[in-house]
Amino acid sequence: MSNSVILKGGRVVDPGRSIDQLMDVGYADGILRDPAELRDPEVVDVSGCVVTPGFIDVHVHLRQPGNTAAETIATGTMAAAAGGFTTIVAMPNTTPPADTVGAIEYLRQQATQKGVVRVLPCGCLTKGRQGTEMAGIGGLAQAGVAAFSDDGNCVQDHALMRHLAEYIESFHLPILDHCEDKNLAAGGVMHEGKWSVLLGMNGLASAAEEIMVARDIILARMTGARFHIQHVSAKACVQMIADARKNRLPVTGEVTPHHIALTDECIKSYDTNFKMSPPLRSESDRQSLLAGLASGALTVIATDHAPHTDTAKKVEFDDAPFGIIGLETALPVCLSVLVHDGVLNMMQFISKLTTGPAEVLGMEHYDLRPGNAADITVFDPERQITIDPEKFRSKSRNTPFGGRTCRGMVVRTIVGGKTVFVQE
Repeated sequence: MSNSVILKGGRVVDPGRSIDQLMDVGYADGILRDPAELRDPEVVDVSGCVVTPGFIDVHVHLRQPGNTAAETIATGTMAAAAGGFTTIVAMPNTTPPADTVGAIEYLRQQATQKGVVRVLPCGCLTKGRQGTEMAGIGGLAQAGVAAFSDDGNCVQDHALMRHLAEYIESFHLPILDHCEDKNLAAGGVMHEGKWSVLLGMNGLASAAEEIMVARDIILARMTGARFHIQHVSAKACVQMIADARKNRLPVTGEVTPHHIALTDECIKSYDTNFKMSPPLRSESDRQSLLAGLASGALTVIATDHAPHTDTAKKVEFDDAPFGIIGLETALPVCLSVLVHDGVLNMMQFISKLTTGPAEVLGMEHYDLRPGNAADITVFDPERQITIDPEKFRSKSRNTPFGGRTCRGMVVRTIVGGKTVFVQE
């Protein structure tokens, strides 16, 4: 075997096999191997670090084509590697949208040529993401999409969404849904509550999210289709998803680092880097998200990495676009909020970045067993860092976490046996 490596002395946390122990991990020719089988391997000392299956992010905006001033496939995948992500799902809200086979082929070609991590394309649910006419679902499925979504545009027509669910279920692919009733959400720029009143801003009620989560759960029961609820932010939605999973419906939910670390009170600074959709909500909502992660109702952490240029964000709060970047801050922020603060143990935490998203994508046996692809993340759980946006690999800097001190740092990311990131 050539190109053989042993990662020596690390704490291996592998939720897919329920392993949490000090042990070596070996790989050769891009495949995980029993370290005892390797001859003359390169030995990398990872003592003091946690070694896990490569992180998966099911919610990433790469902006190419259409807005390469904010991000490109090259810079976005470098940011993913720096964040410990070995696989990312690219959202289809590009210009033009990813609603044709040609658009999917373009993404694949660019990712192969310029990407440093695995990029899985997501196809549109409807033509042009307009919510009125079904996209070419069959052709997109044959082109190899990993999922379907209209991303920021939630399909408002319930009958159309039912037909989409019935058709997509036949391909055994998931629907990733940004749940928002447009009529209830119209004009809202932050969470409707105490702080929207105090700041004199238009509120966006939790009910806008709740109604569509309820709709999707009903359709999951009707059709058997797999619904994944993106960036859950409201307390009532956590309970609905918990009940759905208790009833064994094919429903999953994700939370973002910003929704578990921040609240609507942050917006009193009027910093547009705190503007996202769904909005930062109350402390009560945040606590419900933490409880949902701890109970297992919420199985996925996803970044909703949404790059915007400084020019786009440096405007009045009402006029600024929604969204922040998150690939490079996810590990330190989430590790600090969830593990170091005692919400989750390390095994539970790693599952939200590995087996949880793998379940959404239908990836079986996503773990570090010999024979699998050598997709590996190594991080130092105790290393204290201060987040510095100027050091990001991403092309954009729109983060609310600049200057925040956290514990946890990615030190090495390996994709198919190739080291794509090493902390200097």
